[in-house]
Amino acid sequence: MSEAFEFTPVATVVGGHTIPADDFQGGVESIIRLSADFPVETLQGIEEFSHLAVVWHFHLASPDDVALHARSPRNNPAWEPSGTFVHRNHRRPNQLATSYPRLLSVDGRDLHVTDLDAVDGTPVLDLAPYFPAMGPRGPVRVAGWVDEMLGDYWADAGKR
Repeated sequence: MSEAFEFTPVATVVGGHTIPADDFQGGVESIIRLSADFPVETLQGIEEFSHLAVVWHFHLASPDDVALHARSPRNNPAWEPSGTFVHRNHRRPNQLATSYPRLLSVDGRDLHVTDLDAVDGTPVLDLAPYFPAMGPRGPVRVAGWVDEMLGDYWADAGKR
């Protein structure tokens, strides 16, 4: 393994989801609250963007949850096993995630967002506006199981 890194969160998720869930992430509003360690001017201009790129830590997961092997997504035997780096869950070595919530408004240090699939209290390690020009180029393809597995991912949480 490479050398270890230590990170200090730049923000914390406030409100929104309270427990981790595999589906029904849509329609939930939360706040990404910038740490008082950073001047509020570090957010200047962010309100001009519709979406953010947010890197966060699965803080409720245990290091014992890491699984360095191939397994079927959500343990569904109908889907072929795939490796740790093919999944986007807390079983990854550094237990990090990247999400792209919609920015609703900015109030001082508070970024009001929707569709952030992190829970209340989640440490945010980095955030930036989403630039479509830096997104994927060319056609995007995914394994067949992805769309089937994530059919309810962005379904409204209030309609469970």
